[in-house]
Amino acid sequence: MKELQNLLKIMDDLRSKCPWDKKQTIKSLKNLTIEEVYELTDAVESENFENLKEELGDLLLHIVFYSKIASEKKKFTFKDVVKDLCNKLIYRHPHIYGDLVLNSEEEVKLNWEILKSKRTKKSILSGIPKKLPTILKAQRVQDKASSVGFDWDSINSVKSKLKEELKELNVEVNGKNRDKIEDEFGDVLFTLINYSRFLKIDPELSLKKSTEKFIGRFKILEEIIRNKKQQINKIDKEDLEIIWEESKEIFNSNKMT
Repeated sequence: MKELQNLLKIMDDLRSKCPWDKKQTIKSLKNLTIEEVYELTDAVESENFENLKEELGDLLLHIVFYSKIASEKKKFTFKDVVKDLCNKLIYRHPHIYGDLVLNSEEEVKLNWEILKSKRTKKSILSGIPKKLPTILKAQRVQDKASSVGFDWDSINSVKSKLKEELKELNVEVNGKNRDKIEDEFGDVLFTLINYSRFLKIDPELSLKKSTEKFIGRFKILEEIIRNKKQQINKIDKEDLEIIWEESKEIFNSNKMT
């Protein structure tokens, strides 16, 4: 495409003429790329397509930038990146580009993981990035295990497992062994994320909403206390609970207006 060729030409210019662009390495770009991905995520969550278009462009710039640096080191070019991607997509979609018949999303996901493991000769879990945010990493681990049939039979099975993990956590809390408490607490969280998968909700988004809700309510609580000319740390628990309930009512009414 003409626009893509123009982008590649601009990158050549920036790399040869701009002091900042000339200094960049794949490592110096890493954190900036992560930031761009989070900005893209914000645009997706808000369904702001104008922002989405802009953030996709920013991410594409980073892909071109990495490819340019790699080409300077005689490793690969942007063309190689696109070529390898096309080959991978064709290889992993034999039901589109071959004779294999797959009739459901689950069958497609299973075949994708089988083909991937055949080529890499590794565990289906080995491709999950080590530094992925923990909730997302747990989701990906569970999704991949589920795609090859390692999963709970029903949502009730997950609920029973959650109750079991909570009991085990309580035992260790009573035992006051910090390491064991930490292990069991992790098991509870992992099972909760599994539960969210069966409920078909995003645990990251759910936690984000609850956190933002708490922040909104707490700010109202602080305002109420300031108006009373009091200090939060000097209010007894019962009165603080009354103010908290009031802040929740105000917060909920503000959301409705």
